[in-house]
Amino acid sequence: MEYRRAAIPAVAGGLMVTLLLWWAGASAEALRLEGANDVLGFAAVADLQRWLLPWAYEPSGTAGGYVDGTGASRYLDLHHTAIQIRFAAVFVLYTAGALLLIRRLPAERGRTWAALLALWAWGLVAATLAVTVSAPWLIAAGGHGSYRFLPQMASASSAGRQIAVPVALATAAWTVFVARLALKGTEPQPRENVPARPAVLAATTGTAVVAISLVVLSYHSNAASLQTAFTGNGRFGEPGDLLRQWLLLGAWSGPAGAPLGDWLLYRLGDVLLLAVVWCTLRWLPGLLTRVSVPAMAAGGVCAIVLGLLAAQALRMAQDGTGTSTGLLNVASGLGEGVTAALLWGVLAGVAATVTLRVAGGRTAAPSA
Repeated sequence: MEYRRAAIPAVAGGLMVTLLLWWAGASAEALRLEGANDVLGFAAVADLQRWLLPWAYEPSGTAGGYVDGTGASRYLDLHHTAIQIRFAAVFVLYTAGALLLIRRLPAERGRTWAALLALWAWGLVAATLAVTVSAPWLIAAGGHGSYRFLPQMASASSAGRQIAVPVALATAAWTVFVARLALKGTEPQPRENVPARPAVLAATTGTAVVAISLVVLSYHSNAASLQTAFTGNGRFGEPGDLLRQWLLLGAWSGPAGAPLGDWLLYRLGDVLLLAVVWCTLRWLPGLLTRVSVPAMAAGGVCAIVLGLLAAQALRMAQDGTGTSTGLLNVASGLGEGVTAALLWGVLAGVAATVTLRVAGGRTAAPSA
């Protein structure tokens, strides 16, 4: 797909995700209105505030500490700067990723659902990266940026991911709609002709890379060693929380004190994640207009994010309750692991691409 055609839906999607997140942040003020607790309940209001406040332009009077009359209001400009950087980063990151995905995975007949899912996952990645990029300014706005900076960075960069999940889905639908309009009247885009055996080998290699994080590093003893191995003194002496966030896709231990059947049932989420990653990497080369390292790396990131969402939805179904407060509490795990998905998705995509080329997966010419 040409750049000029792909740029239109990419920019439209970037504007949409920015506006929706801005609207979500502005809606946080409504939760402090009189009667909100009576209508929604104290627990639901607290959960929604935690989801929305990371995108709010004005800080919370109780949580931010900017307008408490103690002189901390001088940091208010820093908070505004952080949120401005956050929204600008969302727009730039989503637009850049959507441009690559739409060019290599056009939203035409036979590829629409694949493009929708990829853009949904990328919207969540863009929101998470934007929060991470703007986190140093937000930490400085709190007035204590020199205290345990890396643990603060880990905590700040994981905020606001829950509301980004539905926002990214709505943005993906809008982007696909605009992309379909941009493709109207054009010829079908070519597909890469990938033999089955190299595609299977590439998917297996990429999934094995992801399993290093999900199975090996995420085991509780290994994760604990990773978090405590580099602890030292000073501002950057405690990188353990940040390392866990960027390296671990899950957390698991043996079935100590729990029935084996219940433990296996709960581990189905991890199996589902690996299955989604394998299937995506198996089918992705045949959906792309051209197999390239950037496209496969982006596809690997999207595959892990989709796998994480599928696993989290399964665990929500296992742990969910019928009340709205219980549902919000269970849904608090949505969007976890996206930062680690970025690292391991790139590695998995590159490994799959190398395996595909070594195995002769691009010997045939692209087919229309």
